[in-house]
Amino acid sequence: MTQASGPGPGARTVAGTAGGLAAALIIGFARLVTGVRARWIGCVPGPAQRIYFANHASHGDFVLLWSALPPALRAHTRPVAGADYWLAGRLRRWLIEAVFRGVLVERGGAARENADPLAPLLQALDQGDSLIIFPEGTRNTAEVMLPFKSGLYHLARQRPAVELVPVWLENLNRVMPKGEALPVPLLCSVSFGAPMRLEAGEDKQDFLERARQRIIDLQTP
Repeated sequence: MTQASGPGPGARTVAGTAGGLAAALIIGFARLVTGVRARWIGCVPGPAQRIYFANHASHGDFVLLWSALPPALRAHTRPVAGADYWLAGRLRRWLIEAVFRGVLVERGGAARENADPLAPLLQALDQGDSLIIFPEGTRNTAEVMLPFKSGLYHLARQRPAVELVPVWLENLNRVMPKGEALPVPLLCSVSFGAPMRLEAGEDKQDFLERARQRIIDLQTP
């Protein structure tokens, strides 16, 4: 992806101040609408570098997960998002770059064919950041989770020291139904499971199915 030249120091200061204010407003709104409750079931919100991987049912998924993290973790955790959606307009671009510090990936077309789609994720991990990803690859409004794409496996194989934390987002598909512009106030929870890693000799399909099941196991009865 071609990178535009960066803003000058003064512009960066303004963007940082405005981005921090926007982040506080978004977090406050998300908590007001969803009453989001973080459930640290299998781990604690510690400083370990992690890839949080979750079910994907709405455009608000990464915002809710990101909002559920303590501020110290949130500052170093970046959502992975599609460049085609977030670069389509000045407001979206500003939000993903200045507020969420998203890692943008190409999801199709010639740009993806000519580049490694995992390169920006690996670069972010090498810089010490944690990531939020959705291995289903697309929003899924069905009752059953879709099979996982292979990206999580390749990240686990290439960066084995990073903890992989399964996350279940409860009720968010009802808060932000597909096709609706305004959220519906409902209580939501974000459940964090025990970290996992790629096991020695584990093949791709077995790993992806195990990771998928780890999310399913976090659903509340």
